[in-house]
Amino acid sequence: MTHLKIVLEMLLLSSVEPLTLAQMRSALDEEVSSEALRRGLDALRSDWHDRGLELVCVADGWRFQTKVQFQGYLQRLRVEKPPKYSRAVMETLAVIVYKQPVTRGDIEAIRGVSLNAQTLRTLEQRGWIRIAGHRNVPGRPALFVTTPQFLSDLNLRTLDDLPPLQGGDEQVPNLAVNAELDL
Repeated sequence: MTHLKIVLEMLLLSSVEPLTLAQMRSALDEEVSSEALRRGLDALRSDWHDRGLELVCVADGWRFQTKVQFQGYLQRLRVEKPPKYSRAVMETLAVIVYKQPVTRGDIEAIRGVSLNAQTLRTLEQRGWIRIAGHRNVPGRPALFVTTPQFLSDLNLRTLDDLPPLQGGDEQVPNLAVNAELDL
């Protein structure tokens, strides 16, 4: 188990992106069962419990990340500002998150305004949304959904981890109140 923990720690700390169980298993020389791998990850998580980093499982896989209470120290070292998103981008993202899969027309109907193509492009470039298919109606409009990258960036495993909608069916949380995500 000690060797497995050391190898898992090295893999996870060296990786830029979260690692799936399959990726970790393929990096190991010997055959390791899913159960043994999970026990190793649990032991590693326990070893790091009292440190500034924590081992977490997000939508894209497993990763080490800074604990929330220590993120302020890192932010003081950052020279660049986090990206700021317009109210339109944040509202569009909220509609897609809570109503997916949705078309551009669905988004416009919920928001009550026309949607600029650059708004969707911004979310696609960030890797937060993608086209999942096309609605089977005339014109075959694209259906937009969120990506695992969106969930990982918000430190979520699934969409079920999001806060529930409040009010009626067409209400979407106002994510645009503070149109800045510090990611």
